[in-house]
Amino acid sequence: MSSSLLHLNLSDVVKLLHEKKVSSVELVQASLDAIEREKDLNAFVSLNPEQALQAARVFDNQRSQGQLSNSLLGGVPVGLKDIFLVKGVKTTCCSKILSNFVAPYTATSAQKLFDAGGISVGQLNMDEFAMGSSNENSCYGPAKNPWDKARTPGGSSGGSAAAVAAGLVYGTLGTDTGGSIREPGSFCGLVSMKPSYGRVSRYGVIAFASSLDQVGAFGRSVQDCALMMQAICGHDNYDSTSVDTPVPNFSSHLEEGVKGLKIGIPREYFIDGLSSDVEKAIQEVIRTYERQGAQIVPVSLPHTDYAIAAYYVIATAEASSNLARYDGVRYGFSRSREKGLVPMYEDTREAGFGPEVKRRIILGTYVLSAGYYDAYYVKAQKVRTLLCQDFKHAFSQCDVILTPTTPMTAFKIGEKIKDPIQMYLTDVFTVSCNLAGIPGLSVPCGFDSQQLPIGMQLLGRAFDEATLLRVARAYERDTQWHQQYAWNKKQI
Repeated sequence: MSSSLLHLNLSDVVKLLHEKKVSSVELVQASLDAIEREKDLNAFVSLNPEQALQAARVFDNQRSQGQLSNSLLGGVPVGLKDIFLVKGVKTTCCSKILSNFVAPYTATSAQKLFDAGGISVGQLNMDEFAMGSSNENSCYGPAKNPWDKARTPGGSSGGSAAAVAAGLVYGTLGTDTGGSIREPGSFCGLVSMKPSYGRVSRYGVIAFASSLDQVGAFGRSVQDCALMMQAICGHDNYDSTSVDTPVPNFSSHLEEGVKGLKIGIPREYFIDGLSSDVEKAIQEVIRTYERQGAQIVPVSLPHTDYAIAAYYVIATAEASSNLARYDGVRYGFSRSREKGLVPMYEDTREAGFGPEVKRRIILGTYVLSAGYYDAYYVKAQKVRTLLCQDFKHAFSQCDVILTPTTPMTAFKIGEKIKDPIQMYLTDVFTVSCNLAGIPGLSVPCGFDSQQLPIGMQLLGRAFDEATLLRVARAYERDTQWHQQYAWNKKQI
């Protein structure tokens, strides 16, 4: 089979599967072959070819018997960030401390994807425990951006973005704690979505910061992203934070356009340090929406300046608590058992965690400690409340909010890794969304002077993902940025 078939959008290849013009086995084998050819991208950290091909054979057999006519995904190859548990599959969170951990059960979101017809071919690279913005904090080494292999694909879901952008699989799942889906989507020229907190189950997803983590998806088009999200959304009794609210058909209203809708532009997101190429692209997006009949309204999110600081207090505090379980006793990597309990804890965590994870554990432990809890953690939670109120007020004036996804395009591997503050500031436009628990997505909206993708971010009311996708599709329908691919970048 021609590898060009892997370059089709997910929605197009699902149609071919239903028409029996291609088989799942062919697609999975082509995906595995492409991963081998592009292994220098370091997008995948492990593969499960035998299980994937067996699942493909089952789908093909069911299709031949007419049992898959309503299958959402039809048996297409996908990938999972190495943070999703899959029973019997090694899941490491790209950390040495989980180097020998094999999952005893499957995450709900992954199982929903499988039930909808997705076939996972392997686990994808990421920043260790999802802590990072460049995928350089992985024990497997950094994933690379298919648009320029000297650059980062973004983080923490860098492998998830790179795999879709390079045409290795049709869609992937990632997680987003402060921008870890939207930033890689922007850097790699993809549509990527973080849903409302509680829309997708977190059961079976290794925790970083439990009040911020959310499962989302990557695709090459809004329709692809809508299909992936449709597959994984829904209430789950195994997750106490999962919200029991109806899931709309995300694809049914995609073509309704934006005429009559109000799109808010927050002045706080157009700041010093914003790339001129990015700002120019966003201004052109605004003009496009105006031509389509949307009303552009200025809005204010006055506490945006405090979001980064509040985020890195709350996220690290929760990480400190969540990562306390990695002690060398119950599972994962262990050292110095013969020296006694405390030396074993110390040696295991010293050798097992990377520098960024240690940095965040130390910071989180500090802000939770006696004497500092009120000064930092409680104050950060108050800022979070103010940010939520900012969004509530803004959405009383508009239907969606439009911003840049990131202040710059993909930076070079090694460029920011030694300066944590500069790395953290790459999340300046994305963390507020997580603190407020609202949905957000990134959509390709142009290229900079170095032919690197630029992304725009759309933010919406809680549990109104359908409107976000509709607004994104309206822009996509009138532009061609989503049809520019890394494998033919010379044509840009």
